[in-house]
Amino acid sequence: MEINKLIEGADIVRFIMAQRIKWLGHIQRMDQARPTRKPLDWKPMGTRLVGRPRQRWQDDVMEDLKKLKIKNWKEAVKDRRTWRDLAEKGKTHRGL
Repeated sequence: MEINKLIEGADIVRFIMAQRIKWLGHIQRMDQARPTRKPLDWKPMGTRLVGRPRQRWQDDVMEDLKKLKIKNWKEAVKDRRTWRDLAEKGKTHRGL
């Protein structure tokens, strides 16, 4: 299958977690005015609907960072090499 060739036999859940973390770093390093960056910092106006809040992509990534015990991620993302190493650490993390 094509997916197995792409992930080279790795656990798909861990692979996706690492890719989300890499993408967060990529977006976070972008200029504030870029259209891709705007939704990351956007705060909606008005009231929420009644019931459980919808799960957002950013919530999933923050949960991944918590599992990897990464604190102060906004500082760590500035160094690409360090951030890449942290994302790769997610591929071998046993806490999933």
